[in-house]
Amino acid sequence: MRKYFGTDGIRGRVGEATISPDFVLKLGWAAGRVLGRGNGRTVLIGKDTRISGYMFESALEAGLVAAGVDIRLLGPMPTPGVAYLTRTFRASAGIVITASHNPYEDNGIKFFSADGDKLPDDLELAIEAELERPLRTVEAGALGKVRRVEDASGRYIEFCKGTVPAALSLKGLKLVIDCANGATYNIAPYVFEELGAEVVRVGAQPDGFNINRGVGSTAAATMARMVVDEGADLGIAFDGDGDRVLMSDADGNIVDGDQLLYIIARSRHAVGQLVGPVVGTLMSNLGLEHALRRLGLGFARTPVGDRYIMERLKRDGGVLGGEQSGHIICRDRTTTGDGIVAALQVLAALIHAEQSLADLTSEVRRYPQVLINVPVRERPRELFAVPGVADAVAEFERELGDGGRVLLRPSGTEPLVRVMVEGVDGAQVARLAEGLAGRVRTLIGMPVEPLG
Repeated sequence: MRKYFGTDGIRGRVGEATISPDFVLKLGWAAGRVLGRGNGRTVLIGKDTRISGYMFESALEAGLVAAGVDIRLLGPMPTPGVAYLTRTFRASAGIVITASHNPYEDNGIKFFSADGDKLPDDLELAIEAELERPLRTVEAGALGKVRRVEDASGRYIEFCKGTVPAALSLKGLKLVIDCANGATYNIAPYVFEELGAEVVRVGAQPDGFNINRGVGSTAAATMARMVVDEGADLGIAFDGDGDRVLMSDADGNIVDGDQLLYIIARSRHAVGQLVGPVVGTLMSNLGLEHALRRLGLGFARTPVGDRYIMERLKRDGGVLGGEQSGHIICRDRTTTGDGIVAALQVLAALIHAEQSLADLTSEVRRYPQVLINVPVRERPRELFAVPGVADAVAEFERELGDGGRVLLRPSGTEPLVRVMVEGVDGAQVARLAEGLAGRVRTLIGMPVEPLG
């Protein structure tokens, strides 16, 4: 069991517990001890645009240097950009200071291995073991050195452009690019402009506090409205650290990760480049599975989280997977979820098919899906071992029939049970979701305080 690491690094409220300067300094030292072995003992550090990023950058820097590790500072850089540069610099590891789509009050630390992959469990456990030991600084002659990489943004921009055919041109397209006031603000607009598009910038003026605030993929309606107001062809919205993307068609209809995943899969399949099944999660819409089936393509589901998608892709030799949230992995292009790269693959697919975003998304029928979070006394380790839970699920599945799904799962981070019902009839889906959520509350929910 991991004490500090979650499904994607370490994250929390700034100044509390693990997201405090003293802990992050110790974390840098522990990570340096584990990850700074071999490959020239160099670690890259990137960050998003949160005001606290400066503080944690300095804390990590001190810890890594104390462990005898050299550092290359990248400045504001999307999470997938750090993964890419870690590989090209032949570094021992990459670290990103980010809380992704969370507000500025939160921050976190993500790690990449020398190969640009998320860390395996054994390395995370090794770092946690070092955290339990006293911090001892190497002797002065072995301390690490720090340098800033001046051309980091340019290197990553060129990489992104290189993930589509050299002949691809976006000339004639007007795009709204929403950077969430985050890490893509000084990168994404240039990628699309250099490929020929006319770009309208949104969320590209970070001030340390406005990351994800009313903009970006978690507030995609802002981008969608701008598309209509500007008469743009489509819109692209990233999250704060640039590993997620959602889009909007010319009419302001938001296109989610399931639909974008379908468009990329359809295009890869058409040119014979799709290997293995497409991988989604338990939350992927049933309409995606059915649309892929009509193309004769396999579809596999994993628990929620990009690390599980990547594990399944590696196991099956697959190249494409993703989540509704827009976290899309094009493993034939890069090693992790990359919002800019995924958006480029969608644009390339549209141009190759000579169809609009609305045309291709119409091939995916999105089934009504209702998700209800039920607060519980404590997260059950074995949810279906709780008396009455399995019987309740079976009862609601029988009423739903073959035209939908029922999903019950505990949250990985909070004392919640997530109840999801999906099916053809929206009214029935809503009624069944409320009914099942009520049953879960009765069986294991938080007690209701009496009024007065």
